[in-house]
Amino acid sequence: MFVYHAEAADKPEALREDWKKQYTAMQWRVYKIICNPAMMITWTCGILMLVNTPAFLEQGWLQTKLVLLVLLTGYHLYCKGIIKKQEADRSTYTSFQFRLLNELPTLFLVAIVLLAVVKDLLNFVYLFLGVLAFGFTLFFAARAYKKFREK
Repeated sequence: MFVYHAEAADKPEALREDWKKQYTAMQWRVYKIICNPAMMITWTCGILMLVNTPAFLEQGWLQTKLVLLVLLTGYHLYCKGIIKKQEADRSTYTSFQFRLLNELPTLFLVAIVLLAVVKDLLNFVYLFLGVLAFGFTLFFAARAYKKFREK
């Protein structure tokens, strides 16, 4: 929705304000009704797992996963700031930058799931390189989509 909110600035004046208000309302609903509960459930289940099996904390895969989860939480909070900026008409991102920003949680989630599934069988260097390659693929796909839309 960040993308559409940013693109609403290019619409005729008659539509612009109504669309921005609608996108802001939708963004807050998604953030409060879907994103916040999902983040709380994720942290709660993770903490319960660690209380139940504290030995997991000694394993490198889980330590890496927790770092990624903290970064994902930072992204979650950063998105809240973006909603506030868009609501106040102070956002400086372009729609393309928002398209790229939308792919960050995908990268986090791919890495987190891979860590959970293969655990110690995975070399962390390969994980990093794989996620980096996936990120570049997403970037070039977004860029190709942008060029396609501009034609």
